[in-house]
Amino acid sequence: MTDYKSDLMRVLQTRGYIHQTTDAEGLDALAATQVVPGYIGFDATAPSLHIGSLVQIMMLRRLQQAGHKPIVVMGGGTTKVGDPSGKDESRKLLDEAAINANIAGIRKVFERLLTFGDGPTDAILVNNDEWLSQLGYIELLRDVGPHFTVNRMLTFDSVQLRLEREQPLTFLEFNYMILQAYDFRELAQRYDCRLQMGGSDQWGNIVNGMELARRMDGRELFGLTTPLLTTADGAKMGKTAAGAVWLNEDQLPAYDFWQYWRNVDDRDVGRFLKLFTDLPLDEIARLEALEGRDINEAKIVLADEVTKLVRGEAAARSARETAQSTFDEGGMGEDLPTLPVADEGITVVMACTALGLTASNGEAKRKVKEGAVKLDDERIDDPQRLLRVAPGGTHRLSVGKKRHGILVPQ
Repeated sequence: MTDYKSDLMRVLQTRGYIHQTTDAEGLDALAATQVVPGYIGFDATAPSLHIGSLVQIMMLRRLQQAGHKPIVVMGGGTTKVGDPSGKDESRKLLDEAAINANIAGIRKVFERLLTFGDGPTDAILVNNDEWLSQLGYIELLRDVGPHFTVNRMLTFDSVQLRLEREQPLTFLEFNYMILQAYDFRELAQRYDCRLQMGGSDQWGNIVNGMELARRMDGRELFGLTTPLLTTADGAKMGKTAAGAVWLNEDQLPAYDFWQYWRNVDDRDVGRFLKLFTDLPLDEIARLEALEGRDINEAKIVLADEVTKLVRGEAAARSARETAQSTFDEGGMGEDLPTLPVADEGITVVMACTALGLTASNGEAKRKVKEGAVKLDDERIDDPQRLLRVAPGGTHRLSVGKKRHGILVPQ
């Protein structure tokens, strides 16, 4: 383990954020002597980010905690193009109104996790449409184009993947890497931004921006990426059988968000506590060492701490109380997903899927056959069983021990 001098690099290293750096010693020396403005870009393709982006947001939080300046770059301009990295097909293009609405939704989570203001280490949020929309096409080709070779652009993983799978890569998307590189150069000029961070799939884009600034302005910039974040069973962070784990309450109730963290694999607990909470490392070491049933204590702490950061103290407390009521006391729990049922009723299979307890009717049928589906603790063995709810009544539908929903009359 490298013996870094700066608080920034020590924190990033000990908590497991560092995968690649362009010049670790140079960045460490800079961070030890001055405030380093650093940025991460987020495209506005949905009204919320999901937990796959949370490690990047936490990197900006660590940057600020270590006495440096976070710059959140919303991709109002690049969203109009679409990042081909990790994608098999082109994204649906959004209009300006949709992009702006998405940015407004995404901003909420940053306001919880970062301190914004006008001070030297206060975070700022900028929209790259401010400068990208002002670029004249001919001027961009003349000024920036000569610093990129098609030969090299064709070697990028994002391009190679599409070509190998014979999936079309539009000329529009092919330009994404040029625009992201231009972002880094523009941020360096506007805000003296010296560092770009991102996921491991952004390494090539980050290096492009550094080289562009060096060639056009003679500036020395730095890049740092995080490891590809997967769960212990190899799944990519951010997705579950029921869909994406969104950061915003509008897209996912706090209870479901809390439950995601409560149900992580035992092997992931220590790593996730380091990445996604502010708990001290010695406390994390204690929790990580718990075994057997005791590891559930660590998972509850993880769920509480992440939900507090992302959703707030009240949301975390409510979700925990709902879980306690549901699991420990056999209650209903106010935050559980609810399904209004019409007088004619609904099959148990359709109810499981409608509540998000299963990803499909096929999965629901399998769960019924496995004996994993219960109505008010009574096992259901007929996939076609019709469920009805009397006026004023409620029923709890469960799939396994961890997924529950409430049926109410319509």
